[in-house]
Amino acid sequence: MKRSLLSMAACAAALLAACGGSGDDTPPPAATPRLTLAITATEDVAGSYGNVGAYEKLTGTISGELDPKDARNRVIQDLELAPVNANGMVEYSADFVVLKPKDMAKASGVLRYDAPNRGNILTMPNPAAVPGDAVYFERGYVLLYSAWQGDVPKSTAARLTVNVPVAKNKDGSSITGPYRTELVPTAATPVMTLPGGVFNGTMIPYAPASLDNSQPGYSLTRRINETDPRIAIPPADWKFAACDAAANPFPGTPDGTRICLKGGFDPKYLYELVYVAKDPKVMGVGLAALRDTVSFFRSTAADSSGKANPLAGRITHVIGQGTSQSGNAMKTFLHLGFNESLRGGRVFDGLYSHVAARQTHVNTRFAVPGGGGGLRTDHTAFGQTAPRGLAKDYVDDVAGRQGGVMQRCEASSTCPKFMLGLSGTEFWQLQGSPVLTDAYGFRDLVQPANARIYYYASTQHGGPGGTASISYAPARNVYPAGTVVHFNDTFRALFVALEDWVVRGTEPPASAVPRIADGTLVRPEALRFPAIKGLAWPVNGVPTPVPDFNYLARHNGFPLFDFGPNYRPQDESGIASVLPPAYLNRDYAILVPQVDVSTGLTKAGIRSVEARVPLGTSIEFNYVATPGIVDLSNLTGSFLPFHKAKAARLAAGDERPSLEELYVDQAGYVAAVRGAAAALVAERLLLQRDADRLIAQAIANPVLP
Repeated sequence: MKRSLLSMAACAAALLAACGGSGDDTPPPAATPRLTLAITATEDVAGSYGNVGAYEKLTGTISGELDPKDARNRVIQDLELAPVNANGMVEYSADFVVLKPKDMAKASGVLRYDAPNRGNILTMPNPAAVPGDAVYFERGYVLLYSAWQGDVPKSTAARLTVNVPVAKNKDGSSITGPYRTELVPTAATPVMTLPGGVFNGTMIPYAPASLDNSQPGYSLTRRINETDPRIAIPPADWKFAACDAAANPFPGTPDGTRICLKGGFDPKYLYELVYVAKDPKVMGVGLAALRDTVSFFRSTAADSSGKANPLAGRITHVIGQGTSQSGNAMKTFLHLGFNESLRGGRVFDGLYSHVAARQTHVNTRFAVPGGGGGLRTDHTAFGQTAPRGLAKDYVDDVAGRQGGVMQRCEASSTCPKFMLGLSGTEFWQLQGSPVLTDAYGFRDLVQPANARIYYYASTQHGGPGGTASISYAPARNVYPAGTVVHFNDTFRALFVALEDWVVRGTEPPASAVPRIADGTLVRPEALRFPAIKGLAWPVNGVPTPVPDFNYLARHNGFPLFDFGPNYRPQDESGIASVLPPAYLNRDYAILVPQVDVSTGLTKAGIRSVEARVPLGTSIEFNYVATPGIVDLSNLTGSFLPFHKAKAARLAAGDERPSLEELYVDQAGYVAAVRGAAAALVAERLLLQRDADRLIAQAIANPVLP
């Protein structure tokens, strides 16, 4: 199946032309696509913010159309099989929320779009809980949240959904095809709900074509660890059904949204379900809906019915942001060419993909945008075949493909200023290092001039940070879970830097990443941690011994998979027919940040105040404590505090410095925090208001006499 790079480059060029390219070959639409705005609620936002004053919240829906003949839409899988209206258009509708100054004359001109994560708004500023968030209101941003994911149920009023069409055969009959999911029980249960998976479990499932699981294409297997052989479960022992152990035991009541298992699901096993599904959603319509929604709010005076755009004439620049899964989606949006608006020009002037190592599986038949890489699941799922490399001419030597994330936007001159943020989790669990190196991990990549990559040193995928965020459940994780070091303050400073880059042309801080060349990015087995011994952590108020730290070099690998001949791996698009995918006996190199042999904290990247003035070792991974399961804990790091006194750490055999050796006393600790905060402010990696807060916290929370 491997093609030469020359032939792949020719295919890529042809695909670019088919998917928009420079736009010169775009035929005129059958009719002008309509877009209508409905505002269903207007509410006041609490507080008043600097010179901008009061904000208000608008909630509503955008209803729009896509021309399936427009070349800029052709990349959408199955768009030609979606139903059309009398004008030959494919219809969609998307929920949105806008936060805007009541007096739009005081708006700065910057529209910030934050992509919902599985329909949830993760990043709505809340100055009452997070005082630093006030900066976005005080700077006069308009904030937009608009749905892009088409399988999100409207389970709560706060969840944003986009209605996308279902693809049908030309005769109107249901399209069917293979679908695969992993079921990961956390407790013994007789039944599990589809679609399954650690991250995708609350989404709308694809219905089975038949409830008869004895037909070809239906299977349920189990295994303890992801790499163990699959053990088939007889069809007679499981059914598409609802059941419970008492009132409605196996085989239960037929139900296409649930799996009932004779004897029940056992949490020590990972279950894999493959079945023939029907009625695939044209999920890629969500990306086009996002393109057209943002373009409307950016530059259109009124909708197709004449209703005024509430932001009309006040938006000069647009910056997009996504976190985790939705950050992957923003990268996919860029990669598939959607940053070219239908009017020409850019949709987003700047993009920030935050803690986002991969792309999002949103444009295949039976797409699963909510999937992700985590505990015992999704290691072989979609979302990891598209290029990690950013540059248009990136070469993937493992797959034999050419072209990076920015290939299409370079062809249409619509590339944004781009920032990518990576925590330690992205290296250990989400195969993040290939964005920094060639596919075999031999050399550092040169990044495009319009891109910056920032590694948040010694952090996990999320969480507030601080010692109060650390928890210890010895039956669940080997070490206390969480990292004291966090990236929340860093993100705020970098987002302001992105605004300055986009609006004023001020260059942001240089990329800060581990590198092969200087030994700060290494093979996992090359890490050298100090001995960490003799620690305890309170569990229900009782000091509980923590196992001496033992580095086991566990990390998620990155195999090359084959999903079948009609799947386009370079675009995470097409039709998958080989499920589970076939391993092609080739693997991408995974490298991780090297640590300091004295403290155990990583050497490279952006080292926040908590990393420069540490209270212990924040480790970017943790281990599952369940006997028999060999895996990393799900998106979770570890924290192992320093001993307070030198004598205690020497008695324990801990090679790391004690707090008294580092800071002498509380005054020394506060002085160190002041110095670190001042340095980060000077480097434009911390806002002064956040520096002041961190210093106040250090004063208020003594760590030494």
